[in-house]
Amino acid sequence: MAGRMKWRRSSPWIGLVGLVACLFLYGVSGLVAPAWAVVVLLLIWGAHLLLAFRWFSRRPFAVLALPVVAVAIWFAAITAGARWWGWTA
Repeated sequence: MAGRMKWRRSSPWIGLVGLVACLFLYGVSGLVAPAWAVVVLLLIWGAHLLLAFRWFSRRPFAVLALPVVAVAIWFAAITAGARWWGWTA
């Protein structure tokens, strides 16, 4: 029981640290993507951050999934941009 309580308290913080680490990927996307795409990606990252704050105490374990989803969205966006719109470094 005590171990689960520790995870319940620490998991949203771990998720937030993961989101901050994802911000780096979203920020350096300007090396490959045009400015409008970087703005859209940063808005998506901001939505993830707001969702993390909203879920912080309500769904602490779900916050752990947000960095994984954020990286998947970033990867899909950059890959699609490179394939369909010819984004290159």
